[in-house]
Amino acid sequence: MRVFAVSDLHLDYASNREWLEHLSLREYKEDVLILAGDVSDKIHVISEGFKLLADRFAAVLYVPGNHDLWVSRDGMRDSFEKFEMLRETAMRYGVRMTPFRHDDLAIVPLLGWYDYSFGAPDDFLKGAWVDYRACRWPDGYDDAGITRYFTERNPVASSPELEGASKIITFSHFLPRIDLMPDRIPSRHRKIYPVLGTTILETQLRQLGSSMHVYGHSHVNRHVIVDGVTYINNAFGYPAEAHFAGRRLLHIHTTP
Repeated sequence: MRVFAVSDLHLDYASNREWLEHLSLREYKEDVLILAGDVSDKIHVISEGFKLLADRFAAVLYVPGNHDLWVSRDGMRDSFEKFEMLRETAMRYGVRMTPFRHDDLAIVPLLGWYDYSFGAPDDFLKGAWVDYRACRWPDGYDDAGITRYFTERNPVASSPELEGASKIITFSHFLPRIDLMPDRIPSRHRKIYPVLGTTILETQLRQLGSSMHVYGHSHVNRHVIVDGVTYINNAFGYPAEAHFAGRRLLHIHTTP
């Protein structure tokens, strides 16, 4: 069994949907896909994406990205309601948002958001970042509270699904540490760092004993090792990013 990873499919773009529709129906029948968020902000597009992927892989594992939780075009009460709809939709197509186990391998999804542990947002970011307009949260929830809401639902090391696992792969949409961003990023683009993730995810993946962590969101593909953990970002990205994004599935692990 092989494990593949991809994030940020953004199936609202026709070329991204066409790539998925042309993905082999035979090649991955015994394999697992980690889908690390940002499929679409529209439920019907997410449903179509789930079906296409479920038809191709033995198992599809998923966590929502920030785009998936937008409600501005879906007419839902708030983004927590959208989250529940995503869970129901995933279940309908056999897409897992819970830990996956195969022999000694455990693959663990980690929900998240951003809590400004990577820095404080400035006025430019507050005006430009679409989440502030496209997501909606119940009264009393700031970004730190939203982050806690999601991260408190993540599995812990004592979870029965992890018992006896010798290899643990975790994945999230959001970054677990800001030093995963390479030094080459221009200063003008570093303004988005506060909304890239949370250090809570780093604490959680370390407590779980993860040796590999897949993430998305930044659209900056990486394969680096930090303090014994391999961090991988394989964002498919927007069509305009084709000159630097991989725009492919990435094979990250094979079971013995």
